[in-house]
Amino acid sequence: MTQPPSNQPPGFGAPKDPQDHGTGQGVPPLPPVPPQAPPAPQTPPPAAPGPYDQAQQPGYGYPQQQAPQPGYGYPQQQPQPGPYNQQPGPYGQQPGPYNQQPGPYGQQPGPYGGYPGQPQYPAAPTPSGGGNPFKGKPGLIIAAAVAGLLVIGGGTWFALSGDGEKEPVAKPTATSGAPKPTESVDQGDGSGDGRNAEDDLNAGRKPGEAKINWLLKNNVDLPRNGADVFGPWIVGEVVVKGMYKSLDGYSLSDGSAKWHLDLPFELCTTAPEPAADGSLVIGVNDSAGDRAKCTELQKVDLKTGKVGWKKSVPKGTGFSSLSDTTLAISGNTVTAAGTGSSHGYSLADGRDLFTGPTSGCKPYAFAGGSKLIAAASCPTSDYKNKQEQISEVDPNTGKPRWTFKLQPNWEVDKVYSVNPLVVSAQQRDEKKWTVFAVTADGKLRSQIEGGKDKYAPKCGGGFVVFGRNLQGCMGVAADANTFYMATEAAYGTANAVVAFDLNTGKSKWRASAPAERTMTPLRMEGADVLLYVDASYDTGGGVATLAPTGGAPKMLLQHPASTAQIENTFYDAGYAYGNGTFVVSSGRVSASNDEKEKDVKTMMAFSK
Repeated sequence: MTQPPSNQPPGFGAPKDPQDHGTGQGVPPLPPVPPQAPPAPQTPPPAAPGPYDQAQQPGYGYPQQQAPQPGYGYPQQQPQPGPYNQQPGPYGQQPGPYNQQPGPYGQQPGPYGGYPGQPQYPAAPTPSGGGNPFKGKPGLIIAAAVAGLLVIGGGTWFALSGDGEKEPVAKPTATSGAPKPTESVDQGDGSGDGRNAEDDLNAGRKPGEAKINWLLKNNVDLPRNGADVFGPWIVGEVVVKGMYKSLDGYSLSDGSAKWHLDLPFELCTTAPEPAADGSLVIGVNDSAGDRAKCTELQKVDLKTGKVGWKKSVPKGTGFSSLSDTTLAISGNTVTAAGTGSSHGYSLADGRDLFTGPTSGCKPYAFAGGSKLIAAASCPTSDYKNKQEQISEVDPNTGKPRWTFKLQPNWEVDKVYSVNPLVVSAQQRDEKKWTVFAVTADGKLRSQIEGGKDKYAPKCGGGFVVFGRNLQGCMGVAADANTFYMATEAAYGTANAVVAFDLNTGKSKWRASAPAERTMTPLRMEGADVLLYVDASYDTGGGVATLAPTGGAPKMLLQHPASTAQIENTFYDAGYAYGNGTFVVSSGRVSASNDEKEKDVKTMMAFSK
C-alpha cells in the first residue's frame, strides 16, 4: 500500500448550509489526503486459457484495477470567488459537484458550490457477483468500449468473433418445473457430496458457534470462462441465486432444491433486490453468441419459481446500442435503462408506464427501493465536458419531482441509499471521489467529511458497458440521520465503521472490528447496522450488529472456526441474511477444467 507523504495534510471540509447565507456559495474542501493504492485484489478462480482470459479480478465489489486514486480529499484547483471560500491549501481548491443550475427536469433550489473530499476510487466498478466483466463479449468489443469506435462510411462496425454458439432459429421461453438441483448438497452431516463423505461439517463446532445448515458445490457445465452468480436473495424460507442459464431456489434449512427455472439464454442482469411481494425482474440475452443483447425481461416469483410476464426492451441504435441494460424496482414499477434510453414498466403486468426523454438530459440508470432515483447525462457543447444530474422521479410517470445538477465533469457513481438519499460521485480522469447527502426536496444536505481515514465501499451490481449500476454496494448503510461507512483495513489489522451525521457530514463515532478482523456493513436491521465480520484462516466469520450509538459489535452468529477456511474461499462473495440464517455465495464460478469446475463450492448457510 502506498504510504502518504508526511507533508500532505489530511481532511476536507463541508459546505455551509445553503440556507445560512444568501449567496448560496458553498465552502470548498480543505487540503487533501494524498493518493493511496487500492485494496489488494483477491485472486480470481482459474479459467481455461483462451483469448478471453482476464487479469486478476478484485474481491467482491472492489473497483476494477486502475491507477491509484487520492484518499478522502484530493488535489484541488483554485476556488470560485465567493464570500465563503477558504484560502487554498498546498494544492489549491476547486468547486464541487453541488452547483445547482436550472435543468430540463425543473428548477433547481439554488447554486451551491463546494464538494466533499474523496476516498480512493479507481475508475470502473466491478460486477454484481463479480467475475468476468465482459463475459460472452469478444476482445474487440472490449477495445471498442474503452478506446472508441471504428467508423466506416458513417456507420459503426465491429468484427465479431463467435464463441461456438450459433444464432437460434426460434427463441425458447423460460420454463420452470419440478426442482432440478444444479448443485450437490452437503447438509452438514457428511452425507452429501459438498465435501468428503467422512467429513462432518459440524464435527468441529464449539459451544456457542453457529451450525452449518448446508454447503453446495457446482454441478453445471459452464462456458470456458465460467459464469457470474447473481444473488443470493432470501425470500421467506427460500434462498435464490442465478447463474448462466438458470435460476434456482433452495431451502434455507437444509439446502434442498425447492425449484429450478431454465432460461432460454444467458442471464445477463437482475434488479438488485426483489420487490416486497418476493418477485424479481431479470434480464436474459435475446440470443446465444457474441451478438446477444440483454433485452429480454422476465418476472419471476422467487418463492415458487413461477414465471410471470415477459417483455422485450427496445434495442438502442448507434452508440447507445452498445449500452447494457440495468434494472431497478420501486413500488409497482421496474425500470430498464442504459445510455440514451430508459423505460418504466408495471411490475404487475409488464405494461409500459413511461419512456425517458429522447433529447436533452437523458436518464441512463435508476436506483430503486422506497424511492426511485434517476441519474441522467445532459448534452454539452464539448464532448470532453460532462454534465450529469440526479432526480427523484414519479415511479408511475417517470416525471421528476426535483432535480439536482452536479458540477461539470462530475459523474454519479453510486447511490448508497435512496431514503435518505446518499450519493457517491466521481471524476474518473482525475480519480476524485466524493460522497454527499440530498434532502427530500432535492437540496444539498451535507457532504461527508472523511478525515484521515481510507474507505473502501465494495460495490457490485454488475459491470456494464456504457451504462451504470447505481446500487449493489456493501460497506455502507444509512438510517434517517446517520451514514455508516467502513474503513479500509491493512492486512492483519482491524478496520472500523465510522458514523457520519447526515445533517453536518461530520463523524459522530467510530467502532472498531474485533482484533485483526474486518467488518462490513450490509444494511440496516431495524435501528442497528447489520455487519458481516469476515473469516480468517483460523477464525470463523459471523453476523453482528452495531447500535446507532456505536460501541462494540454484538455477535448474532459466530461461525465455526473449524470451517473458516471454507468460508474464506468464496470468491467475490455475496451475502444474505434472513430468518436467522446467513448465506454466503460465490460471485463467480470458473475453473481450469470441467472436473474442477464442478468441484467449486458455491453457497454455504449458517444458523443457530
